[in-house]
Amino acid sequence: MKPVYLVDRALASVLGLNLDQAMSGLRSSAAPTTTAYRLVGHGEVPYRRIPDAGHSSGWDARARALITQVAADAGAAQARHGALFIATSCQDGNAAERTQGDVDFHALSRRIGDWLDWLGPVFLISSACTSSMLALLSATEWLRAGTVAQALVLGVELDNRLTLPGFAALQLLSPSRSKPFAPQRDGLVLGEAVAALRLSTQQTAPWQLWGGANVVDGTEPTSASAKSVTQMCQRALAASGITATDVDLIKVQAAGSPGNDACEAEGLRAAFPRMPALVSLKPLIGHCLGACGAAEIALLLECLEQGYWPRYPDATDPALGVQLAAQAPPQLRRVLAATLGFGGSHAAVVLERSPP
Repeated sequence: MKPVYLVDRALASVLGLNLDQAMSGLRSSAAPTTTAYRLVGHGEVPYRRIPDAGHSSGWDARARALITQVAADAGAAQARHGALFIATSCQDGNAAERTQGDVDFHALSRRIGDWLDWLGPVFLISSACTSSMLALLSATEWLRAGTVAQALVLGVELDNRLTLPGFAALQLLSPSRSKPFAPQRDGLVLGEAVAALRLSTQQTAPWQLWGGANVVDGTEPTSASAKSVTQMCQRALAASGITATDVDLIKVQAAGSPGNDACEAEGLRAAFPRMPALVSLKPLIGHCLGACGAAEIALLLECLEQGYWPRYPDATDPALGVQLAAQAPPQLRRVLAATLGFGGSHAAVVLERSPP
């Protein structure tokens, strides 16, 4: 099996149109711009929207501008003979907004492939919040098998008029901000993101993808299962050939949901007798649904390489038995990145940084 490396990454989010803008904003401690949406019966709810920067109006025009720019920033031109894995969960809402009925995923994948002048095979994965994590796992398997030498994972989550009201109707949204693992956590803050991760079997970057796992538990279709969180971690570690003591950092889901945060913490405690450092990125960019796996990995690796660590204004709920780390681990080699989603999907990957 061939090794797989994460050789480039790019991100457009509420923090800016690229990673340089994101890091500049984080270092300046400027609060990201939060758009307030007024929903009938729910009042105003916050939303983390990508800055427009002169983008054309209309979903297709805006999507094309953001996708082509982010893909270019990740070096997509070098991979366009390989495989393209598109991950999204916003297309149902976009189609309903246009009164189109069912989503034509084949047409959507073909359209995005045309925007990128893609010459290799194109796939589209839509599995709610785990979409881009499953795309990353699929791309890794293709590369390991030698089917292609390069791949691009593209996470796309853009605003529409169905997603936000839908989450509000389920009473899942916070009226203020994301409070991961906090005693007063009261729901999610949703956001937009377009993220790209370029993968290769050639080592041109320090991060290697070791393995991962996806565990589906349909008994709780809109929430996580503590047992499945534990199984996800254990299977991801086994697929990577390491043990729980080998992990230095976990990028948790921790979106601020009262129930899901508790399930995640319980599952992590069972999988890790000695808990590694924990980091949550949703307070920075919001919960970007289908794009969150790729978006958070791109942002996390940038933060680690530039020596930035998120600060959390809220204390951690002592009842959860876990803590978000106040600083990066002094010796950081292996990272487990996890995402939990609707439909009972629990997905994680393990990344390892090569010694300098």
